[in-house]
Amino acid sequence: MLPNLSIVFVVIALVLLAIVLDRVLFKPLLRVMREREYAITSAMQAAESATEKAGAATAEFDATVAAARADLYTQMDERQRAAERYRKELVVQTKADVDTQLAAAKAELEAQAAKARATLEAEAGELGRDIAAKVLGRPS
Repeated sequence: MLPNLSIVFVVIALVLLAIVLDRVLFKPLLRVMREREYAITSAMQAAESATEKAGAATAEFDATVAAARADLYTQMDERQRAAERYRKELVVQTKADVDTQLAAAKAELEAQAAKARATLEAEAGELGRDIAAKVLGRPS
């Protein structure tokens, strides 16, 4: 008894169909899936690398800003101390100038007072003689 030839044709058709599906559908599909997996892995690695670089750049930027801020505060402190020294020197100089001007004014005032006293004393004697002459009725 011979097997039914239709079974042989079905088996051959199934084998041919499996070979054709493998070459036409499964291999290209698996290749595309591997390429996508490689692309996803590459993209993930690139994203991680970019994240690390961004973190390093942020840390460097923060360090640079902190150094610049510290330098700025140092400069501000130095300028404030210099301004305070200048203010103190200016106050001392101004006080010395005022003291000098005050001493000169006092000396001038004392000289004027002495001159006025001398003038008054000279005029007082003369005025006294004039008054005495008028009271006594004699010419001076």
